[in-house]
Amino acid sequence: MTSSLRPFTRRTLIKATGAAATVAAVRGFFPAGAMAAEAGPETTKAILGYIALTDASPLIIAKEKGLFAKYGVGDVDVQKQASWGTTRDNMELGGASGGIDGAHILSPFPYLISTGKVTKNNQKLPMYILARLNTNGQAISVAKAHLPLGAKLDSKPLKAVFAKMKADGHAAKVAMTFPGGTHDLWIRYWLAAGGIDPDKDVETIVVPPPQMVANMKVGTMEAFCVGEPWNSQLVHQDAGYSALITGQLWKDHPEKALGMRAEWVDKNPKAAQALLSAVLEAQQWCDADVNKEEMCNIVGKRAWFNVPPEDIIDRAQGNIDFGDGRKLEKTPLYMKFWRDHASYPFKSHDQWFLTEDMRWGQFAPGDIDIKKLVDQVNREDMWRTAAKAIGVKAADIPASTSRGKETFFDGKVFDPEAPEAYLKSLDIKRMA
Repeated sequence: MTSSLRPFTRRTLIKATGAAATVAAVRGFFPAGAMAAEAGPETTKAILGYIALTDASPLIIAKEKGLFAKYGVGDVDVQKQASWGTTRDNMELGGASGGIDGAHILSPFPYLISTGKVTKNNQKLPMYILARLNTNGQAISVAKAHLPLGAKLDSKPLKAVFAKMKADGHAAKVAMTFPGGTHDLWIRYWLAAGGIDPDKDVETIVVPPPQMVANMKVGTMEAFCVGEPWNSQLVHQDAGYSALITGQLWKDHPEKALGMRAEWVDKNPKAAQALLSAVLEAQQWCDADVNKEEMCNIVGKRAWFNVPPEDIIDRAQGNIDFGDGRKLEKTPLYMKFWRDHASYPFKSHDQWFLTEDMRWGQFAPGDIDIKKLVDQVNREDMWRTAAKAIGVKAADIPASTSRGKETFFDGKVFDPEAPEAYLKSLDIKRMA
């Protein structure tokens, strides 16, 4: 793909070729396996939400580069959300009622919403995961005041100072973006691996991603976990440092997803496939090294993130300045949108999210049938159809819905075939 993609609509095609040639030209334009052009999608419109995080780039690029229009859903609207709580509220409303139909979303979120764990009155709202938007690309940052302690991948150096803060009557606050979401799980895993109980030794608080840096600068919290560009911005403003990037915690870990209301997908199956095809092609574009700078310039615009591109570009390219003297150049643990199967929604990864949320009390043991729930929410079958539609070779499509056993930085192993053994191996947990 190149950076010169232009919006494509039936109207422009008619002008260019004449009405008589339209049907044949459109049929030829759509990739093999796409929906029949004559029938077209059931609707050209959908409303997608996003948070100002670099991993939302595929949705923004699909809009900016005319990819939604290319696949026949040119009226897709991509709207900024103030927080993950706002995303949840607007998802409950739905696009027809002033909300959204889908979103760039924390991977566990569709499960929390589908089971009614985070919705109003615990009403279940069925959702689907259509794709993973990225792997890696988050970080855990620590206030500058704690820099001399040297907490990095090991959080243990913070244990004594956090214990003293609690003894003095003001427990250390650590921030994440939503309970049960990815950032919550990463910072909990990091703390617990160092012997710090995230529920007893510190106070976890919710802060929207764009507000993390400002809150750190005024001393609201001692550490936070969030996606980019906010960790990079913290370093650039000399207000803290990144203890680690989350790819060090778990290599090529799953992160955000494209989540849609199941009702919208079931009502508009062709439109859903068209929308998904556009997003997959955008992921390929975002992952091309030659496009990184342009991607960062686009998403940094006032209309999208309103962030200087220099706060985005380095980490997007895998160049990490931790802010404590450590630097990584071209690390393979950078944010991936497509390569190494980053876009494919492995069911085994969703099993980990549900198991880890069970670890921290979001689900009680026996509350859910993990495999059954994953089969209901994870629509990797739609991903496969869309991948074939945009010309992805069969050899580049995962043969299995499981990536197999996953090993974390502290040596813990998650086997999707034996989640109970994983839970048993963990010293700090909170089973509801």
